[in-house]
Amino acid sequence: MRVKFIDWFAGIGGFRRGMELAGHECVGFCEFDKFATASYISMHLLTDEQRKKLNELPQKKRQKEILKDEYRNGEWYANDVRRVCADDIPKADCWCFGFPCQDISVAGKQLGFQGNRSSLFFRVMYLIGQLKEEDKPTYLFIENVKNLLSVNGGWDFARLLIEMEQGGYDAEWQVLNSKDFGVPQNRERCFIVGHLRGRGSAKVFPVERADGENSVSLNLFGCLNGRNSQRDRVYSSEGLAPTISTKPGGNTEPKVPIIFDTSYIGQDEKVREYEGICPTLTSRDYKEPRSVGVVCNVNPSGKGMNGNVYDSNGVSPSLTTNKGEGNKIAIPVLTPDRAEKRQNGRRFKDDGEPMFTLTGQDRHGVATSVPVSMTRNIVEEEIENTLDTSCNQGIFVQVSEELVVYAVWYERYQCYIAIRKLTPKECFRLQGWTDDYFEKAQFVNSDSQLYKQAGNGVTVNVIQSIAEKMRFA
Repeated sequence: MRVKFIDWFAGIGGFRRGMELAGHECVGFCEFDKFATASYISMHLLTDEQRKKLNELPQKKRQKEILKDEYRNGEWYANDVRRVCADDIPKADCWCFGFPCQDISVAGKQLGFQGNRSSLFFRVMYLIGQLKEEDKPTYLFIENVKNLLSVNGGWDFARLLIEMEQGGYDAEWQVLNSKDFGVPQNRERCFIVGHLRGRGSAKVFPVERADGENSVSLNLFGCLNGRNSQRDRVYSSEGLAPTISTKPGGNTEPKVPIIFDTSYIGQDEKVREYEGICPTLTSRDYKEPRSVGVVCNVNPSGKGMNGNVYDSNGVSPSLTTNKGEGNKIAIPVLTPDRAEKRQNGRRFKDDGEPMFTLTGQDRHGVATSVPVSMTRNIVEEEIENTLDTSCNQGIFVQVSEELVVYAVWYERYQCYIAIRKLTPKECFRLQGWTDDYFEKAQFVNSDSQLYKQAGNGVTVNVIQSIAEKMRFA
């Protein structure tokens, strides 16, 4: 059965995409965040002619322009569920919504339904109560974090079930993990399907995993600076990605190692081969953003993306607005009279000269500029090692013809590794989005917003698997 649905708390449309892949039809959406709305329109509603027109504008203007009514091409839209009138809502067979989880998630204060955001669930149920019986949706398709089942001792989940029952809906639920549905992300979420009594009685759950037993698990490779915190954890490239969170920027994105799988010289100058140790999937795809060497950070706090100084022999980081400052690169300088003297920036070094040591404290030895090209194929061999701010020995290694990375020595594997953050595109892939949809979102949004949107969303593959069972309900 083909189902017509409304996409509440829509984000960038993970529910919509999964439902459409299962053959269902969207008749409208509601989303409060203007950046997510811009991505949603670009990803799902924009025509080729409209995209061509918007492409002539700078991204900031494009981001505002796309929010105009004309670019939704007649589809119903609401900005705020709290201001929606029941009479204005188009008739639909199913209401899909992953209501805000900030008050429920273990990462938050766990206020549950006492919080302002997660209590919006009751606003949706209020709107249903204002509809005539024949206009009520047959199905409620709900998603939230696994902790919904246990927050406040389980009483909040009991309240949810009571609210649905009083609205005329029988509920079934199941906790599903994205890793079982074709994406390498460990993401457990609770899915609830409500059936309006007298209609839609066939059960949807249980939904079986899509690809059988997953052969890999979530493996922690190590921790930067010895700190076991979210920003410092490095996950194995052979395992699953951790749950993509909503935290954008600030160096909080998941990190993976690039372990060189061919012969390289170790610190003892012996050549080794590391068999069976796989590099990250995109480490050789030079067309994609990847790791760069951070020489130091010039902010007084030593933190913050806009203070990072990148090595000029590496690859440019993903370009962001960066507070309008542009990216900074390090140009090595050397005191003429003696190399061991503290560097004061008296002379710029020429290409091919040995590089002196740079540290986060010795900022006088760093010259910064906006990079024109950071993809020179230069490998510094048998020279003085550069120290990062943690004083770990590092070198520059040419991974492929087009990629030079800054690597630090890792005792566990007796080899050099480079650490990089997952890119926004990879985070979208981990949520089941194809690259063409990511590029449409990127058309109107910065990297920081794209990270946030990926973390806020649902995994498309999981939604599709559930929605395909709804087809026969």
